[in-house]
Amino acid sequence: MVQLSAIDEELLATIAELHGVPGGAYNIRRNGELIARASTPEIQVESKKDKPGINIFVAPGTKGKSVHIPVLLTVSGLKDVVYNTFDIGEDADVLVVAGCGIHNPGEEKSQHDGIHEFILRRGARMRYVERHYGQGPGTGERVLNPKTILILEDGAQAELELVQISGVDGTVRETEATLAGRAHLVIRESVLTTGKQSADSFISVELRGNGASTEVLARSVARGQSRQIFRARLTGRARAKGHVACDSLIMDQAEISSLPELHAASPEAELTHEAAIGRIAGEQLLKLMTLGLSEEEAVNTILAGFLGVNRALLAGSRS
Repeated sequence: MVQLSAIDEELLATIAELHGVPGGAYNIRRNGELIARASTPEIQVESKKDKPGINIFVAPGTKGKSVHIPVLLTVSGLKDVVYNTFDIGEDADVLVVAGCGIHNPGEEKSQHDGIHEFILRRGARMRYVERHYGQGPGTGERVLNPKTILILEDGAQAELELVQISGVDGTVRETEATLAGRAHLVIRESVLTTGKQSADSFISVELRGNGASTEVLARSVARGQSRQIFRARLTGRARAKGHVACDSLIMDQAEISSLPELHAASPEAELTHEAAIGRIAGEQLLKLMTLGLSEEEAVNTILAGFLGVNRALLAGSRS
C-alpha cells in the first residue's frame, strides 16, 4: 500500500475529492514518479514506452466506471511533464478525474505540464474533470500548463470541467477539439487569478461533421494585479452549431482580455458568441453583509458562487 503524507492527502482531496487511494482504475504520480496504479477488466492503465506518461484503454460498452489520474508536486525546483493518451471505446460511458496539485515549500519554481489526448470512439460518452491548485509556504512559483486534445467520432459526447481553483502563479491552458457528425462537446472552464498571477487560455473547436455541436462556457475572476487572456475559436465546416459564452469579474488593478472568434466554412454552420466583463454589484455585497458576513467573506461567497467552487478553496490564493 502506498504511503501518503498529510500534504499528499490534502492535495488529493482538493484536486480529485479523494481521501486516500481510490477504488477502480487509477494512476497517481508524485514528483515525477509513479507511486500507485491499478487497472480493472474494463479500464487498462499502461506506461508509455517512449516518453513519460500513460495509455488508458476503456473497453467498448463500459458503463458507470471511473479512472483517477492525479499528479502531485511537493518539492521545489521540479519540472514535470507527462503525455497521457485515452482511448474510449465505442458506446462506453465513463468519468475521468485528473488535475494537479502543487505544494511548493521553497524558493525555486515548481512546474507541471500535462498533455492529455482523448479519442472517443463512435457513440462514446465521457465526463472529464480537471482541477489545478497551488499552495505552500515557499516563494517559488507554482506553474501549471495543461493541454487537452480531443477527437470525437460520430455520435460521441464529452463534457469537460476545467478548473483553476487558486494558488497558481502562471498558466497557459490549451484545449483543442475536432468533432465528427452528431458529436457533442461541452466545455466549462473556471479560472481564478490574484496577486501578480497570469492565466492565458485558448480553446479551439472544429465542427467537421453534420449535426456536430458545442458549447464553450468560461467564467473567470481576476483580483489584485493579475492578468488574464481568454481566446476561443469555433470553426464550422458543416451543418453544425456552436456557442461561446465568456463572463468575467474584474477587481482591484487586474486586467482581462476576452477574444471570442467565429469562423464559418459552410453556409449551414450556426455560430454565436457573447462576452461580458464586469465587477461585483454593490447590492450583492450589501445584502450578504447585512446577514452578518464581513466584506471579505461576502466577496468570497460571491466569487465562489460565480466560479462554482467551495468558498474555502479561495483561501489558497496569493494576494
